[in-house]
Amino acid sequence: MGLLDGKVALVLGVANKFSIGWAIAQTLHREGARLVLNYQGERVERGVRALGDSLPGTLVLPCDVSDDAQIDALFRQIEATHDGLDALVHSIAYAPTEALDGPYLHTSREAFRVALEVSAYSLTAVLQRAAPLMERRGGGSVVTLTYLGGERVVPHYNVMGVAKAALEMSVRYLAADLGPRGIRVNAISAGPISTASARAIKGFLEMAHRVAEHAPLRHGTTPTEVADTAVYLLSDLARGVTGEVVHVDSGYHVLGVV
Repeated sequence: MGLLDGKVALVLGVANKFSIGWAIAQTLHREGARLVLNYQGERVERGVRALGDSLPGTLVLPCDVSDDAQIDALFRQIEATHDGLDALVHSIAYAPTEALDGPYLHTSREAFRVALEVSAYSLTAVLQRAAPLMERRGGGSVVTLTYLGGERVVPHYNVMGVAKAALEMSVRYLAADLGPRGIRVNAISAGPISTASARAIKGFLEMAHRVAEHAPLRHGTTPTEVADTAVYLLSDLARGVTGEVVHVDSGYHVLGVV
């Protein structure tokens, strides 16, 4: 018996085999969950479908989280196929590349709008549709992914740090709103992991090396560490936990000057 045996889990944000969302999806499948994955656009569809095919029983559907009509269509299909939802993983973040270079002061209005809409508001947008399907199952659990740059200034993280701060506060408000309906909402603040989006941040490799060198556990964060924590938060083991930001970064967040 897996920790998520028979549960239906939607994982948003798997783009390729290096995605944190993919590590989480594999671990959820190992623990018995029936998976739904999304893809955004034809450019990544083939790759995501191939990943989904490697986990038997996985449903792969299109969804751009900045489009309400596509979100509606996604949840209609989940309802038609599974008649409910137990778990949701929100592993989505985006900011225009130019907004991650130079000082935050130079952030354009459009870059700010896009980063906040895709990286933060999308969690609220999908939960508006997911909550009724979770209530049908007697409750559910939600996990989103954040980073230390939402708490402290990290060079070249810029508007994404502001978006992550908004996301973390959204977790708390959503936990308060949805708790009476039996739905838990938490976040994982992961240490630097070499994903396609992370590598777009100037100086990422140096930052990741610094974390591995100075973190109390003296190693960098691995996707499987994040995935195992996600399983805990999505399972009944964490039935009393909501509104939390759980750091999975080898303890780096506790340090002051390093």
